[in-house]
Amino acid sequence: MKKLLLLFVCAFILNVVQAQKVEYKDDVISVDGSPVATVVSIKDKESMGLTSTFEVLSMTGEKMIIGAYAGELEQDKNNTMDQFYRVTFLTTNQGGIFPVSKLGAEKSFAKMIGKSGIIVNGALDAKMVQEFIAKKGKTPKVAVVYTLVARDKSWPISLKQDKTIEQVKTIGNFKDITVKDAGKDTYQFMLPSGAVVATVSFTGGNNAQTCEMYTHKDTNKQIVAIPSSDKVDMLASSIDRNQLTLERITKWLVANQYL
Repeated sequence: MKKLLLLFVCAFILNVVQAQKVEYKDDVISVDGSPVATVVSIKDKESMGLTSTFEVLSMTGEKMIIGAYAGELEQDKNNTMDQFYRVTFLTTNQGGIFPVSKLGAEKSFAKMIGKSGIIVNGALDAKMVQEFIAKKGKTPKVAVVYTLVARDKSWPISLKQDKTIEQVKTIGNFKDITVKDAGKDTYQFMLPSGAVVATVSFTGGNNAQTCEMYTHKDTNKQIVAIPSSDKVDMLASSIDRNQLTLERITKWLVANQYL
């Protein structure tokens, strides 16, 4: 038991001794007091300077790493303090996705690189980079962008034969995904980009008074009223068999900022 405790204490002491002290000051990353790299911060024009791209150079001036804000990736909903950066290790031809603090992003990025141990003898070590990516890299999903088409909303909304939805411009599409013998009709509504904004199910054809609406942007499921005072016995339409109900659903989606 005493031997086991002694081994534990020795291992703890060894770990403390081996722990590296990383500092970032005046654009220089230092490990245990020795400068290992410099960082150049470039404000991103696309975000009006709210985010930056970071370039890591060796002490001899060789560009080794580029870290760029990955706004197209879905951020971690359980961690609102960090944001994802796409990091490219130029001299080893490797890359990965890493979380960087939103507060003091430059310092957070610089310390992450310093603590990683990937810079050996003034250059990137390919094996250490591989281990760093495997241990600390993330694999977030690509975020779906729900950007509505800018247009004059005073114009009428119309459904077209090619399944597009128009309001001066093409503002979206609809698709019949009804399952045979399911007892209900089901459709998806999409933006021109292809992003699905809503999946809708209803019964009663063109006389449907309500529909089950699932909106993908906010993952909300609800029953939506789509009243109609007219009773339709039969509709001859080259656009869709449920055209009148789809028109009422489309108006609701536009009014509620989904299309």
